[in-house]
Amino acid sequence: MPRADMAPVRMQRVAVVAPREVLRQTLVRLAEAGCVEIDHPDDRGHGGAPGSAAHRLRRSHGARPDALEQVSAALSVGTPDLDALERAGRTDLLAGEAELEERMDRAVRRGTCVALAGWCPASEVRSTARRLAGAGGALVPLRRPRGVEPPTLLASHGALHRSCGPLLRTYGTVPYEDLDPSLPAGIVYVVMFGMMFGDVGQGALLLLAGVALRLGRPRRLPALHPLWPLVAGAGLASVVAGSAYGEFFGPTGLFPVLWLDPLTDPLRLLASTVVVGAGLLSLAYGAGIVNRWREGGAVNALYATSGIAGAVLFLGIAVLAGAAQLGQAGYAIAGAAIVFTGLLLTVTGLFAATGGGVGGAAQAAVRLIEGLVRTVSNTVSFARLAAFGLTHAALGDIVWRGTTALADRGGAAWAAAVVVLVAGNALAFAISALVAGVQALRLEYYELFSRVFEDQGRPFRPWDLPVRHTEVAT
Repeated sequence: MPRADMAPVRMQRVAVVAPREVLRQTLVRLAEAGCVEIDHPDDRGHGGAPGSAAHRLRRSHGARPDALEQVSAALSVGTPDLDALERAGRTDLLAGEAELEERMDRAVRRGTCVALAGWCPASEVRSTARRLAGAGGALVPLRRPRGVEPPTLLASHGALHRSCGPLLRTYGTVPYEDLDPSLPAGIVYVVMFGMMFGDVGQGALLLLAGVALRLGRPRRLPALHPLWPLVAGAGLASVVAGSAYGEFFGPTGLFPVLWLDPLTDPLRLLASTVVVGAGLLSLAYGAGIVNRWREGGAVNALYATSGIAGAVLFLGIAVLAGAAQLGQAGYAIAGAAIVFTGLLLTVTGLFAATGGGVGGAAQAAVRLIEGLVRTVSNTVSFARLAAFGLTHAALGDIVWRGTTALADRGGAAWAAAVVVLVAGNALAFAISALVAGVQALRLEYYELFSRVFEDQGRPFRPWDLPVRHTEVAT
């Protein structure tokens, strides 16, 4: 099946083949290329026979596993003198030789040739093959083994796409056949965050924080710098939501209410967030249908609870809820018919998955009830967007009331009012940002990703070591 832009990088099954006499040179170039994952990834074998690099590495660190794990491995261009490396304390080169030895031990030998199997991004096969040919080796494309799922490598389409990657990696590894929802997940995350953190002033501060990360500040936190689009996006979403709520460091009146005041119209906000949640769940079901189709074909997509069956059931419940709100009997009949269809498809899929029989029927019934409850509860769960948006607005209101009460006294109380305004907003910013960040993550993982993904993939881990061109004195 062709891979789309929203799919993981297409992988090619390959074999590294080389004559015995040039195997080391071939593997050195392979490690330097850093784009091939060899089967049975090493555990940095710290044992090894006496005289091996692994044995010397273990001896040099007193056989302490924690110390061995901290060694940064590297390879030398030529075959090194292991005794000289040990005397010189070059544990980096010893660690690299230990990894190379392990891969050489895992190789399949036939006559004068040696071979190792693995995976390589399809776009890198030709360039890597040319690199290995310079050492006398070859990279041979192979047919994908039946029943074996390739490792997953997500494509990088710029800073925005990369900043959203941690949202997926924290949840797990995307299965190779599934969509890569990194960018949509990031957009949904910042929208939900903004709804809970709606304040023009505080959102602007968050936006400035994103700009600071883009400029490489603070320098002591380089790991956070690539996240600048996500932080800036969350700040922008907060500014937009704050404009709708009329919040600027609380209800200061500096911005008019463009949509609703959370504290005076909470039910409207609550209903709106549930509708937003229903829309997001619809998108999650759409992605889930595509993934189930990729994973197991049309039948799998039709009967899966996170596929068409679950989507039809969700649609029927939504129509019934709309009919109850509008008081339309026709909509209620249509909703009931859709729900019945969804139930029929769902129970058929569940019963088939259990293997049949009386026990299978009972198990399918229990899982069906669980699915119904979960569908309704997941939709209602998005009400927390309103709940924490109200909490944020309430904190801002408390701070502003305390500020104005002190300011009305005049004189020295003005200084106290400024302190309350600054300190109160700092505290509200810290608490609300933490809560909104965690709750948006929770909604994305438990309500949305649970429908998009059913299994976990395996991350692509290429063998990637630096190559040193230095000589070690003997």
